[in-house]
Amino acid sequence: MVPTKPASEMTRAELASYIDQSVLKPEFTVEDIKKYTQEGIDYGCATICINPSSLPIVAPMVEGTNTGLCVVCDFPFGASSTESKVAQAQAIMDGYDIQDLDIVANYGRLRSGDLDYVTRDIRAVVDVCHAKGVVVKVIIETDALTSEQIKAGTRCAVDAGADFIKSSTGFYTGGEQRGATNEVVDLMMEAGNGEIQVKGSGAIRDQKHFFELIDRGIDRMGIGYRSTPTVLGVTQDVSCDAC
Repeated sequence: MVPTKPASEMTRAELASYIDQSVLKPEFTVEDIKKYTQEGIDYGCATICINPSSLPIVAPMVEGTNTGLCVVCDFPFGASSTESKVAQAQAIMDGYDIQDLDIVANYGRLRSGDLDYVTRDIRAVVDVCHAKGVVVKVIIETDALTSEQIKAGTRCAVDAGADFIKSSTGFYTGGEQRGATNEVVDLMMEAGNGEIQVKGSGAIRDQKHFFELIDRGIDRMGIGYRSTPTVLGVTQDVSCDAC
């Protein structure tokens, strides 16, 4: 949704509300997870985006804050069976109050043109999540796709009833990692036609790009833990309530 004022005029709190802070690196220690989670909470990010195994660590930290939990599912390849994806989504939600679940679509099937399969695969996860009030974001790994495939994947997510379409995992190894370029975000917005929200993720590392995407009308962004202070323009203190 196009904002009512330009990003350059927003407060830091308003800007932070666009951010899912990524704390996803598989090599992170427990202390790393705690450190970068706390930073995201202090910045006022919308959510902390984590792997399922981090839930027991992060869930108590966000409790009572304005920052929610975003958990990835079948990450980063999206190549599990539909039944496996559903089982993982259910296990993630069992016992935890999560707000968002980011599921990786089977983008190999998307590249094959098997759009009915892709839609069914997504819908199965959407159904179990929506039954528990959890928002579903669908990652289609845009760096692996053509423009037409990006648009087709967006329509699959719309047809499956997903809440968001998302560009990248940030872990693509099959080629250049371009992530959430303006062009990719425009393609998803065009194909979504206002029927689905858009999350850009991957290679959003400077404030100029961050502001451009907000002004374009993006709804959420996945930002790496190193880049959050940069895009927010934070230099030192992260505790200023008036910022």
